[in-house]
Amino acid sequence: MTTAPRPVTVGVEALDVYGGSAWISADDLAAGRGLDRGRVKNLMLTGRSVALPFEDPVTHAVNAAKGLVDGLDPEARDAIEVVLVATESGVDYSKSIASYVHRYLELPSHCRLLEVKQACYAATAALQLAVGYLASGASPDARVLLIATDVGLADERAEYAELATGSGAVAMLLSEHPDILELDLGAFGLHSFETMDTARPGPDIEVADADQSLVAYLECTVRSFADYRTRVADVTLDGTFDHLVFHTPFAGMVRAAHRRAMREFTGFGSAAIATDFTRRVEPGLTYPAQVGNLFSGSLYLALASLVDQLPGATDRARVGLFSYGSGCSSEFFSGTVREESRQAMAARKIGPRLAARRRLGFAEYTELLPESRACLLPRAHLAVGAHTDWRPDSPGGPPLLALQGVENYHRHYDWI
Repeated sequence: MTTAPRPVTVGVEALDVYGGSAWISADDLAAGRGLDRGRVKNLMLTGRSVALPFEDPVTHAVNAAKGLVDGLDPEARDAIEVVLVATESGVDYSKSIASYVHRYLELPSHCRLLEVKQACYAATAALQLAVGYLASGASPDARVLLIATDVGLADERAEYAELATGSGAVAMLLSEHPDILELDLGAFGLHSFETMDTARPGPDIEVADADQSLVAYLECTVRSFADYRTRVADVTLDGTFDHLVFHTPFAGMVRAAHRRAMREFTGFGSAAIATDFTRRVEPGLTYPAQVGNLFSGSLYLALASLVDQLPGATDRARVGLFSYGSGCSSEFFSGTVREESRQAMAARKIGPRLAARRRLGFAEYTELLPESRACLLPRAHLAVGAHTDWRPDSPGGPPLLALQGVENYHRHYDWI
């Protein structure tokens, strides 16, 4: 018996985003809540996505992956062997969201299905485990579908964090054909410790210590990169990477993390740090500023934003990526992008689809917020069909999976 050689390259073959079908502007939400405009400006947000009453983590996940999967030829679709869903918004303590995703995307029966949890770091943990599986050569030409999906819980009790809490999903196809991001195998740095910066002790309860979360995030930024340098020779933060992409709760937090890391690992002064932020980091902040924090999907939403804004005829460029999850666990890793990455990303038309979302006023937003939050609660029976007023008005657009109701705790969906 012979074993096929391990693939030379592994990474992200395709990436797509579902940023919800509705959004509210940061200015409208801040005005409605009476928040200080100066502090709101520091968040560097345009707005945030809002889950409508028929949207939940399952619909977000499927809608993010639908176009990606439908675009595969039959052989590539049949090669999907693993479906991983990373989420903080699981709808069941036993049954995984991946099982619903598998059903409604009509994926092959020969799949491993798994839900992964580690706050906002979960998708990166799942990605690295999947990459190890693919790189091992155990199943040549296999593909892994990885989806990060969440519904934000924030309301007026969260104060300024409400402005930054988004809803939606990012779907990635991982394979030996990394058209979007080719990972640097073995190049990573880790830093983890236990802390209570945020938690979800119940399906509709979120507690957060904003100060502790910022401290942990900044500490993990520099310590994970320090660990990366122990594994990869001749690395400098300012010279090795053409671009930097961060887990993005909001852009202001990313700016603080970039400043902290540059001060620790380079001799740059304040002006040079600001210039570097504009050049290497800001391209990844466009989509997060429109969608808000997508939790474990936020790093990959930032990656999509960066790749979409690469200049034409881009040579192979190295990207440093920082992933953080409360609790906490973090990782700095790297990969390369190229002109073909930009072309493949542009074909997804993420920017135009975000621009086409329905804009909600503050009154509409507050009216639907309790029902949107309630979609995460365990219920024996729930009817959603009456909410036709909230359905998106997008004639000619792609079909969307929508929650129809719950019967004996079994969630039912249909295409609209």
